[in-house]
Amino acid sequence: MIEYNSKVWFRHIVNFRRSDTFRVLLPEMLIVGAYTAILTYIHDDYLDIKGEEDAFKSATIVHSSLGFVLTLLLVFRTNSAYDRWWEGRKLWGALVNCSRNLAIKINALVPESNSEVREFFKRMIPNFSFALKEHLRGEVRLDELEDVEGMVAKVTDKNQKPNLLIQEMYRRSKQLVANQEISSEEQLIIDKELKSFADIMGGCERILKTPIPYSYNIFLKKFIFFYIASVPIGFVAYFSYWAILPAMFVFYVLVSLEIIAEEIEDPFGLDANDLPTQKISATIRANVREVFDN
Repeated sequence: MIEYNSKVWFRHIVNFRRSDTFRVLLPEMLIVGAYTAILTYIHDDYLDIKGEEDAFKSATIVHSSLGFVLTLLLVFRTNSAYDRWWEGRKLWGALVNCSRNLAIKINALVPESNSEVREFFKRMIPNFSFALKEHLRGEVRLDELEDVEGMVAKVTDKNQKPNLLIQEMYRRSKQLVANQEISSEEQLIIDKELKSFADIMGGCERILKTPIPYSYNIFLKKFIFFYIASVPIGFVAYFSYWAILPAMFVFYVLVSLEIIAEEIEDPFGLDANDLPTQKISATIRANVREVFDN
């Protein structure tokens, strides 16, 4: 995720990052410019349509109406994508809180003499966030997990690594009750936080595996394509070769909105505007260590 100072806005206007849509769309913008230039050449040099300005004005009115409809569709598309991004951020914020709460409760309930169990949870709680991060990205990366009692080897061949980590923490809390190190009531307190882990994982998977409906996504792309293809037709009669600039600008604005929506609707990946799950996981590890070390 790109971190920036929202108050220094002019610097961001003139700064083009690698992920900026202007750099991404520059080749296509040049194609639109060439397409507009060809239409202008045909209109000015081969078509005798002088005196038919009224027809072009009527076409422009229709084109403006379609542009308004397209704008509404893009607003809905962007808002839907941002809702998914924000819901993902809330889930990972809840994961930070649940991790801290679980660490605090384990630290308070488990005697300091039982260093084995305390070390187990000290490593397993952050391991869950790192495993969830990679699970949502569809990757297999075990070097970020801190091994404890051979847990890394146990999850190596498992598809649901975060789920297995929750299961092992449940087993350990049940063992604490069996050994009479904590009471059943205290185990219920721990159970609440572990259940929250499973709920957060399910919420993230729901966002990941429920994309925007295919029909709506394809329809919007087709609408944008045909609208952009018709933009120069309405401009060349009035602006001649100057129509190249507004045609390229309209293309840049509309397609940029669609690209941004596509990027943020899956907030758990590695794109520039995705959630900083790596940084959040590192924060959880640092917070949990601080709880157990004090």
